[in-house]
Amino acid sequence: MQSNTRTHIIQAALFIITIITTTMAGAEWMFGNIFGFVYDMIFFLIGKPDGKEVPVPTKPMGWAEFVQGFHFSIPFLLILTIHEFGHYFVAKAHKVKVTLPFYIPLWFGISQSIGTLGAFIRIKEVVKSRIKFFDIGIAGPLAGFVAALVVLWYGFTHLPPPDYIFKIHPEYERFGLNYPQFAYENPAGNLILGDNILFWLFKNYVADPARLPHAYEIIHYPYLFAGYLALFFTSLNLIPIGQLDGGHILYGMIGKKRFDIVAPVLFGIFTFYAGLGVFRTESFATGSDAEFYERLLYLGIYIYFLYICFKRAFDNPSTALMISLLIVVGQFAVTYVRPDWDGSVNLLPFVLILGRFLGIRHPETEDNTPLDSRRMILGIVAFIIFVISFSPMPFIVIE
Repeated sequence: MQSNTRTHIIQAALFIITIITTTMAGAEWMFGNIFGFVYDMIFFLIGKPDGKEVPVPTKPMGWAEFVQGFHFSIPFLLILTIHEFGHYFVAKAHKVKVTLPFYIPLWFGISQSIGTLGAFIRIKEVVKSRIKFFDIGIAGPLAGFVAALVVLWYGFTHLPPPDYIFKIHPEYERFGLNYPQFAYENPAGNLILGDNILFWLFKNYVADPARLPHAYEIIHYPYLFAGYLALFFTSLNLIPIGQLDGGHILYGMIGKKRFDIVAPVLFGIFTFYAGLGVFRTESFATGSDAEFYERLLYLGIYIYFLYICFKRAFDNPSTALMISLLIVVGQFAVTYVRPDWDGSVNLLPFVLILGRFLGIRHPETEDNTPLDSRRMILGIVAFIIFVISFSPMPFIVIE
């Protein structure tokens, strides 16, 4: 079998698997349940405890719920696919050798996921021009953003009647449409999607207020959830660091010399915000020495985490350690002055991926021809999209 044929078979198989996993994930979010076969597999592997009650839902999900999951997987994968083919077709236009997209399925079964880690195209040759990097980098986010707008517009203009929520939570029906007054007396564990500017505009100026779901229930509305996730991942991709799409765009706009100054600063700001509030001065006001030393140990682990994230960006390890310590001291200072300020700990894994694996710098190009004014305007538009799509606190779990 030829290498290209084998690669295409792998890509097709990954795409089909990703359709299945995102459809199952969508059903899980829509119905707040898991599939019956998951329990069957667990009991087959570990056995069913004798004489003990096993917490199984009264009606685990099956085929009917799986089919409903396409309301999530189709728009979500459509946006993702349009994003990737934006990169692909522009790369082809520039005669840069690239592969078709590789999709990455991911499904947990026993807990909720979104069914995928995304997709990527592999560039098979060195890109030698700032202009080519810019064009390839910006094409995906712009195309995906337009697709996300269409999905969000459809989702907010085709909201189901308010009693739709009773299909998800039949226990709410006894309260009627005033269920939020009674159902959320103990809201712990509920998930809120933190607003970004665009999502807020859709909620307030496009949606029918009478049909707009409660903040705790938006995750059960597949088009809204798919559109929100698309904005979230678009904004992450547009962060102007390293070889993210935003990094390619900024590199094309300002060149290698300035990029190597700006990117580490932006990464430091992003890291500072993500970890803001993880530790505060009052965290160490404990009632026992053992608890104090335990929290001191956790602080040391956090500093080491930051050091790992910054080590690759600097030639001197001492510089990475110094920056890590400065960030921690700054976070302590800010939360001491403003104890109500918090960052988003959900972003720390992305900080690790950027700093340790992807890198925050950008490869140099042979051709450093500056961008024309049209491309500079498109670059500014891309970063405006970043601003209106970015959620400072994207996923909030009520404690």
